[in-house]
Amino acid sequence: MNPSAILKAIRNVRILVVGDVMLDHYIWGDVNRISPEAPVPVLHVMRESHSAGGAANVALNVAALGGQASLMGMLGDDEAGRHLTRMLSEAAIDISHCVVAPEVATIVKTRVIARTQQLCRIDREAARHAYALDAAAGVAKLLDSAMANADALIISDYAKGVVTQSLIDQLLVLAAARGVFVAVDPKPARHLNLRGADLLTPNRHEALELAGLPEPGPGETYPLAEICRLIHAEFAPKWLVITLGADGMAVSREGEVAHQLATEAREIFDVCGAGDTVIATLTAALAGGASAVEAASLANRAAGVVVAKMGTATATAEEILSPR
Repeated sequence: MNPSAILKAIRNVRILVVGDVMLDHYIWGDVNRISPEAPVPVLHVMRESHSAGGAANVALNVAALGGQASLMGMLGDDEAGRHLTRMLSEAAIDISHCVVAPEVATIVKTRVIARTQQLCRIDREAARHAYALDAAAGVAKLLDSAMANADALIISDYAKGVVTQSLIDQLLVLAAARGVFVAVDPKPARHLNLRGADLLTPNRHEALELAGLPEPGPGETYPLAEICRLIHAEFAPKWLVITLGADGMAVSREGEVAHQLATEAREIFDVCGAGDTVIATLTAALAGGASAVEAASLANRAAGVVVAKMGTATATAEEILSPR
């Protein structure tokens, strides 16, 4: 399938995204002096903006491609939660399976940007256990309902508390019963059992962690073949796609490197959220009937679009197909 045909097929794909939902808040400005109170820059604020982050950004990426996205996560009954709800509703994302919990705060990441340079990040969030979906009342029934019409499931773990081993186990059982394709964006440090997932999408460092290998020393080659073999031995995914930054992307099947793609990025302003774009595009394309290499090629192009933008972003079908 060519990219245009894949994107056309994606319009009929229904994807459920489960994971850590958050609001990304940006404070944009300029710096031209140092504070007299402390050796820190003084930011002259020019504007502020908001975007969906975490699992919410994955869902937005599915919608931007033309797919039908639904989202399940935890929101607080607060202004940030309401802002995020409006944003997702405007993008026609089904949020009826999100849990609104008055006792927790909606996760907010505030990034302070001077021109194109991030000065600092400020996180607002409750204790990790407060976001655990499997502790919410009626969650088993909610999961069953959320999965009912899905063609594919994306588990987006940002290690904020929503994704637990119990939740993964429940989702994998439901997905297996319905023949739903399962993709996971993992956080290796959490040591969760991901066996049963069809697709894993770690980045370069996360793949090393999943394989239990140290970072290569100076002058040492990234051990891609060994990483693929070890991850397959531990988790047995149908497909493993490793994003390698400037070195592009690697596709592995059955523990063997099946294909490598050079990066499609021409300019890189911000890699924030690129992993969300990759897993959304890969999953949507595979669910739409593309081969793994075709899906990876499309995801590689989509990531190239996103990293050329500042802030958490998405790639539309038109942007992906546009000559570059």
